[in-house]
Amino acid sequence: SGSRMGRRTTSFEFGRTYVVKPKGKHLATIVWLHGLGDNGSSWSQLLETLPLPNIKWICPTAPTRPVALLGGFPCTAWFDAGELSEEYPDDFEGLDASAAHVANLLSTEPADIKLGIGGFSMGAATALYSGTCFAHGRYGNGCPYPVELRAVVGLSGWLPCGRSLRNKIEGSHETTRRAMSLPILLSHGLSDEVVPHEHGEKSYQFLSMSGFRNLSFRTYQGVGHYTVPKEMDEVVNWLNGVLGL
Repeated sequence: SGSRMGRRTTSFEFGRTYVVKPKGKHLATIVWLHGLGDNGSSWSQLLETLPLPNIKWICPTAPTRPVALLGGFPCTAWFDAGELSEEYPDDFEGLDASAAHVANLLSTEPADIKLGIGGFSMGAATALYSGTCFAHGRYGNGCPYPVELRAVVGLSGWLPCGRSLRNKIEGSHETTRRAMSLPILLSHGLSDEVVPHEHGEKSYQFLSMSGFRNLSFRTYQGVGHYTVPKEMDEVVNWLNGVLGL
């Protein structure tokens, strides 16, 4: 962003990226983002087992940074996060850096390939933030958002910057059109003790009130902060549907 707000600006060094090549005809590419303290490897192994032969998966690893939620302890995180409340300020600098990293990974894909972003927990938050950047046509810092998104998936996550979203979406016809057309799947366990289910529900409501119309919200009884086979089956079916695979 060219910003020099404090020493953290230069320290966004992303970790290793893992790629799962399509087993069939390459029709879509999805960047998938891991949760706090994880890396791209564990998700690449799970995604490889899904019956989606026409999707290429790109699984980057977040930078290692001090995280307020962990008392400043450093671990892999897409942005700095404190308590999950609307009063806690969002780390727009970190969010923009991660959203730009994801968009850069997608921007080198062939022109006829459908592009998407998904993630789990903090990765889901970054995927949803990327979806709002796509709708606005720019990042939070005002730089243009460069790729055309066709699908966003958020598992066990939340929407950062929900408060400021609605006014921006209502600002322009083009923004409204993009928000209405972008398919978004939110999915959450009712027994999630890390990111409570209500955060997923609130995120769904914020997106809906802000003009996102192509929304699906699935909840899973008795499921905590993890994924289950039934949930991944529904992700597979949803992606097949919205991407025409």
